[in-house]
Amino acid sequence: MEPAENRLREHPSERFAAAQHCFDLNEIGDQLESEAHPARKGHRQIAVYSQGAVTMVLFDFEAGGGLKDHAANGLVTIQVLQGAITVGTAQENYELSDGGMVVLNPNIVHSVQAAKASRMLLTVHLSDEKKSEESNV
Repeated sequence: MEPAENRLREHPSERFAAAQHCFDLNEIGDQLESEAHPARKGHRQIAVYSQGAVTMVLFDFEAGGGLKDHAANGLVTIQVLQGAITVGTAQENYELSDGGMVVLNPNIVHSVQAAKASRMLLTVHLSDEKKSEESNV
């Protein structure tokens, strides 16, 4: 565990401890954008919320920033809050702008590329393999 003075933000166990949460994604995005450290690979990110199988991550992309091909073992939603983002899969390139959203089934390999400065909310709901196996019986 990192010493508190080396952390960029409050530890997740403290951020997610409450039973209820209300978020201002614009305010969180503005805080991300103004952080003193340089963006990594053209973006900054913060886990907005994480509980059990669900994680929500806010990304602040610089123009040209992105995420290389990757996949998640769960349902993925990508919502563009501001800007213009391309979500690429083997099947399709989705051109998303303010208010656009794409939903990907588990294990779909995808990439993300920001055409201009952009913000997106990523939500991953990890699969429960046991439930999946039972529903296929």
